[in-house]
Amino acid sequence: MDLERMRALLATLQEARYAGVRSVRYDGKTINYGSDVELANAINDLETRIATARSGTRRRRRWGTVASKGL
Repeated sequence: MDLERMRALLATLQEARYAGVRSVRYDGKTINYGSDVELANAINDLETRIATARSGTRRRRRWGTVASKGL
């Protein structure tokens, strides 16, 4: 899938999510998502694919743990 199609699909998915709709029609096909979590995962996957296509490398995420004794 080329970059422009991925961007168009991403915009469609984001609009559906913000409207509270779980089915999306794109390129003559209807995609039904079972929950908002599935739709959010699809959006996240497309964002990662777009970032990879633009830069040629995967987007890195940094996770860490923070602790404090309250001092």
